[in-house]
Amino acid sequence: MEITLTPKPLGGTVAAIPSKSEAHRLLLCAALSDAPTEILCDKENDDIRATVDCLTALGAKIQKENDRFLLSPIGETKKEPATLLCKESGSTLRFLLPVTAALGRDAYFYGEGRLFSRPLSPLYELLISKGIHLSPQGTNPLFLSGTLSSGDFSIDGSVSSQFISGLLFALSVAKGESLLSVTGKVESAEYIHMTVNALRTFGADIKEEAPFCYRILGKKRLSSPKIVTVGGDWSNAAFFLAAGAIGKRSVTVTGLRLDSTQGDKEILSILSRFGAKVAPSPQSVTVSPAPLSGIDIDGSMIPDLIPVLSVVAACAKGVTRFFHVERLKLKESDRIEAILSLLLSLGGKGSYRDGTLTVEGCPLQGGTVSSFSDHRIAMSAAVAASAAKGPVTIVNAEAVNKSYPQFFEDYHKLTEERL
Repeated sequence: MEITLTPKPLGGTVAAIPSKSEAHRLLLCAALSDAPTEILCDKENDDIRATVDCLTALGAKIQKENDRFLLSPIGETKKEPATLLCKESGSTLRFLLPVTAALGRDAYFYGEGRLFSRPLSPLYELLISKGIHLSPQGTNPLFLSGTLSSGDFSIDGSVSSQFISGLLFALSVAKGESLLSVTGKVESAEYIHMTVNALRTFGADIKEEAPFCYRILGKKRLSSPKIVTVGGDWSNAAFFLAAGAIGKRSVTVTGLRLDSTQGDKEILSILSRFGAKVAPSPQSVTVSPAPLSGIDIDGSMIPDLIPVLSVVAACAKGVTRFFHVERLKLKESDRIEAILSLLLSLGGKGSYRDGTLTVEGCPLQGGTVSSFSDHRIAMSAAVAASAAKGPVTIVNAEAVNKSYPQFFEDYHKLTEERL
C-alpha cells in the first residue's frame, strides 16, 4: 500500500510498544522451561508471531489472552520433522536453528523475503562441525537434522549477535557443561547481554569467565518464573524520539525503562550529541527540538538506529558520518542503498564508501520514497515527512507490520495531539 503524509511536526505522548527483542527471548525461554509461564505483552507483530508459530510447531502450547501470552512448554521430542515458518524474522531463524538441534528434532525452516539471502555463516559451519546436517545455505526450506550435544564452541562475533544468542539458548538445555567463546569484534553486544539476562531469569546456569566467554551448565529444562513482563521497545521508540529532535514540538514516549539492556537505548545519548534536548525519567523519555549539528557515530553496535538517525543527520547542520555500517547491506533490505534512496528522493544528500555512510545536512523537500519492503525504512520515511517541506508518499508502507503494525496510527495521534 501507499501512504501520503502531509508535513506536520509530531508532538505529544505515545506509549512504547513491547520489545520484540525481549519477546523473542522470553517466549523461547518459556518454551524450554519446566512449567507454564505468563508473558505480559499487550501487542504483537509479524516477527513475534513467527516465533510463536515456530514454537507451537515444536510442541509448545501458546494462547494470546488480552495483554499476555499463556505458554505451556515444549513436551517430548516428536519423530516427524517440524515445519517452522520463520517469515522474515532473522531472530526466529537464527535462535531456533541451534535450539532445534539441541532438542534433537528434525525440521524444515521456511523463510520469506530476503531471509535466506542473509548470512548464516559462521553458525552454519559450526553446527555442521558438531554433527548437525543442514541442507545447502540459501535453500528454502532449509532442512536440519541431528542432535547438538554440549562441549566446547567457538564462534566469530563480527557477523551477528543472534548466532551467539541462539547457541546460548541451545547449550542451556543441552545436558552437560559447555564453553562458548566468542572471538573477533563482537557486534551488537547488548543483545547478547539481553539473552543472558533472559536465560538467568529462567534459572539458566551461565557464568561469564572472561568477556564473551561463557561456561554453561546445561539442563534438560529451564525453570519458569511463572510470570514475566516484556519491556518497552527502545528500537521502535527511537522513531518518535527522533521526530521530537527534528520537529517543532516535544515528543514523550512512555513505558521505557532506563535500566533496560536493549542496546538501542543509545538513542538518548546520540540525540543529545546532535544537540536535541533529552529529558529521561524512570518510565518515560521526552525529546524536544533544538539546533542540531552533525556528529560522528560508530554504527557497529546500533545498526537498527542508523536509518532514522540518517534522517536526523539530514536535518542537522553540517556533516554526519556513520562508521562501521557494512552490516546494513545484510538486513531486510540493503539498508545502505535504501537509506541513500530515501534521502535522495526527498532532496537530501548522502554517500557511502568503505563502510562509512556520510549524510550532509540539507532541507528535505518531499517526494516518493520506496520502503524496499523494510519496516525501518518505512518508519524512517514517515519521520522524514514530519520535517519535510512537501508531502511524502511511502510505497509499500505495510512493511511496518514486521515490528510495529500500529505505527501509522500512533504517528497520526502525534500529529493531532496538542501539548
